[in-house]
Amino acid sequence: MRLRIVSIMSALLVNSMMGAMFASGLDVSPVAGAVVMNVAGMVLGSVESACCLRAGVFTEIWTGELVKRLRGSMDGSWLDGVPDNSSIVNNDTIHLVDVGVDPGVLINNTTYPIPQEVLQDADIAVKLDKFQTKVTPITDDELYASSYDKMGRVTESHGNAIMDAKFMKAAHSLCATKNSGTTPVLATTGARDSATGRVKLCMQDVINLKRSLDKLKVPVTGRRLVLCPDHVNDLLETDQSFKEQYNIDRGTAVIGRLYGFEIFEYGGTPLYTTAGVKKAVDASASTGEFACSFAFYVPRVFKATGSTKMYFSAAEGDPENQANRVNFRHYFLAMPKKEDAGGVLYSAYKASE
Repeated sequence: MRLRIVSIMSALLVNSMMGAMFASGLDVSPVAGAVVMNVAGMVLGSVESACCLRAGVFTEIWTGELVKRLRGSMDGSWLDGVPDNSSIVNNDTIHLVDVGVDPGVLINNTTYPIPQEVLQDADIAVKLDKFQTKVTPITDDELYASSYDKMGRVTESHGNAIMDAKFMKAAHSLCATKNSGTTPVLATTGARDSATGRVKLCMQDVINLKRSLDKLKVPVTGRRLVLCPDHVNDLLETDQSFKEQYNIDRGTAVIGRLYGFEIFEYGGTPLYTTAGVKKAVDASASTGEFACSFAFYVPRVFKATGSTKMYFSAAEGDPENQANRVNFRHYFLAMPKKEDAGGVLYSAYKASE
């Protein structure tokens, strides 16, 4: 009987804390939220068994918290303001024709009928990238002792891991595989770093990238340049105007502007080989291989968010460890609409002078 009472009190505590938290997010009285959650728990039969509520309403609440965190991660970042096509995602898949494939344009045409142009990639369906966190065990003792603090910390940790992976994959997708007529991938030409052999970035390299995009007729307004930390430090060492912009207390992720580029800094850009070929997203650097910087024209790329799901198995199914298990799955994609969306600056390598 005593254990039964403890179980009921624990369930009431869990429900009350979750209800108060959920209500606060909706600008409703925390007391009202606690009452509603406990009523829901009784309807579901979870006052006598906390498991039932944790498997139902519980997962919805924490999934919502994760979604809110992931949505906020874009604010002020180099992906902020990129066209969002989440509304046309269906079953975590998006069709490129819905994203917007540009047809050719005739100027002052005098020939009729107007030629037809078949959009070859009009019916390409692209599956959003799937991000899954590893499973975190939470014992019943931990959950009952500090339900809100423990689940809040776990959700925050999983959210941070997904955010890091999303930005890293997005950066990889926006960087061209290698140099071509429509995808400039340019090597740096500055001074050699004696410790690593890395050729540093200089302002002339940024101008060279600008010139490449100018030749592709990429509009000037809307260009962004995302610099890796190595390249940021190179410019800080050599360019006073860049240093002055960098040192301004901005309150935003934007460093400043250079030659028409809106400048950002990001530490998860992809690696390039010494031949200027992009490596896999999870590849390690070999000798002479370094992270790149990349530029893109905002209107010619897009992002899309799909479903988010929390997976939860209750401790009742694990009598030996008495541990609940939690992880999350999230779908997201960022990629160019056209190949001439931007360019790459990668660090060249000199083994010796």
